[in-house]
Amino acid sequence: MLNKRVASDPRLTSVAPMAECNDVEKKDVELVLLKERNGVQYANTALVNSTAGPEREARETWGKKVDFLLSVVGFAVDLANVWRFPFLCYKNGGGAFLIPYLLFLLIAGMPLFYMELALGQYNREGAATVWKICPIFKGVGYTVILIALYVGFYYNVIIAWSLYYLFSSFTSDLPWVHCNNYWNSWNCSDPKLLNTSLLGHNTKYSKYKMTPAAEYYERGVLNLHESAGIHNLGLPRWPLLLCLLVVIIILYFSLWKGVKTSGKVVWITATMPYMVLFVLLIHGITLPGAMDGIKAYLSIDFVRLKEPQVWIDAASQIFYSLGAGFGVIIAFASYNKFDNNCYRDAIFTSSINCVTSFFSGFAIFSVLGYMAVKHGVDISEVATDGPGLVFVIYPEAISTLPGSTFWAIMFFIMLLTLGIDSSMGGMEAVVTGITDDFKVLKKHRKLFTLVTAGGTFLAALICVTNGGIYVLTLLDQFAAGTAILFGVLIEAIGVSWFYGVDRFSEDIRQMTGFKPGLYWRLCWKFFSPAFLLFVVIVSIVKFKPLTYDEYIFPNWANNVGWGIAVSSMSLVPIYAIYKFFTVRGTLKERIAYCITPENEHYLVEQGKVQQFKLKHWLAI
Repeated sequence: MLNKRVASDPRLTSVAPMAECNDVEKKDVELVLLKERNGVQYANTALVNSTAGPEREARETWGKKVDFLLSVVGFAVDLANVWRFPFLCYKNGGGAFLIPYLLFLLIAGMPLFYMELALGQYNREGAATVWKICPIFKGVGYTVILIALYVGFYYNVIIAWSLYYLFSSFTSDLPWVHCNNYWNSWNCSDPKLLNTSLLGHNTKYSKYKMTPAAEYYERGVLNLHESAGIHNLGLPRWPLLLCLLVVIIILYFSLWKGVKTSGKVVWITATMPYMVLFVLLIHGITLPGAMDGIKAYLSIDFVRLKEPQVWIDAASQIFYSLGAGFGVIIAFASYNKFDNNCYRDAIFTSSINCVTSFFSGFAIFSVLGYMAVKHGVDISEVATDGPGLVFVIYPEAISTLPGSTFWAIMFFIMLLTLGIDSSMGGMEAVVTGITDDFKVLKKHRKLFTLVTAGGTFLAALICVTNGGIYVLTLLDQFAAGTAILFGVLIEAIGVSWFYGVDRFSEDIRQMTGFKPGLYWRLCWKFFSPAFLLFVVIVSIVKFKPLTYDEYIFPNWANNVGWGIAVSSMSLVPIYAIYKFFTVRGTLKERIAYCITPENEHYLVEQGKVQQFKLKHWLAI
């Protein structure tokens, strides 16, 4: 194909007598031909030193390979690994839950993770411009960038809570121990005096709102009692506002110079959680009742596998846990060297993420077992997930330990670092995705990063009001729920079907020296899209009106939530329509230009469109 084009273009026939060129000239010509074929994406390592390749070499790369690995692990391992997976595992049959979890990891989670790493590394572009491989799908890039921005609006607030708790821990008398603080209600009860008979009918200890720890979270930190609901948010709380500002400043100075600085920051933020988690585990297993908690965590109940909800929970968890679809993996991989072994990276980092989720369950449930023994209740009474676990139950358990101040500081440092590097990944996806698309912004990356950070701060102010938890809950449900599943589904279809698994596999062979096996190609083309379609449908069918504990959100709030979700998803069809009507030609030519990689548009002119052949759609 390439030789035919050379023969038909008089501008290229002049390079034919290569035998008369010296070595440097010969390499230059070879690189030009490669650039014609691969859109400035592939060059043999022997040609890198050629003067003909400044465009590829101009892109920044990671200082060290380990910087990239820590960044990916740091992004994927976030607060959900600590506050969601252990509870899901316990709730859905203990060790039996690992069966659907690992199954979905192998057929969807890991293949999608691998796909995004390879996609970003080969094309060396962010989430939007990477779609030069199939221009009509560029709206997917804008979708995931907008979702990453939405997530930053509320995720940074959770990090601000962790920072607030950390500051509050530097005292010999932790503020969530007693009921004699100004924020406590008259109904505040000493946990030592509580038993199941005093909690009320069907009220679990983990949901009881009158303990000092629960009141500190909802009344002392959130000031939730001053809000009647999402319609009555109130003003921003200055302590949380200051903590949010500190978080945004940390993010800005971690990202302002690109991966050269963020790659160094993750040496702390990505490794610190593991050290703290290990220390908490070692201490946790020495507590009375710890073994009971761990046994409950691992107890195997195969009967639960008959329940559809167990499989749904496993599918959702493996997807959100790995973080595919937010544009972060693509952005990080785009700064890799071209010949980096992305296959090995995908296996390593996704495995680390899942092992971390499982490992964190031991640290969590050893303490929950201790709490159950201390209050004379069953594990199910204290087991919970989400903010209630890390901001109420766990802090309360820590407050009863000798040296409670030290353990509180350790725990909230872990939460802070878990959140920071994940938030760094989200903001990097936004900055890289937009600056790659608008080159003028790339020249002013520091300023654009500042604008992005500042905009995120201003938008997040609504989440640090008295009723901010309601807005946060709404965003958490809708901003990255069905929308992100839809985005990754379209992404998988665009890469596997329109661009083509065979062509994508060849791209990987050029980078790594070997072609992905049949297993990966089948996953990309069939299993992963089917998995995503299943989860998208389930997320819509199983949707329930939003609630926060006993508060039921009004209908208009649910409509606003769906509006937020649709605002990102709609970018896919909007851009596709825009692209179709902005290219020239007949109907067939317009379709061809929209689905053909930009570096192969000359084939459209020749009437040799690969996507118009049945062989393209059947290839694996």
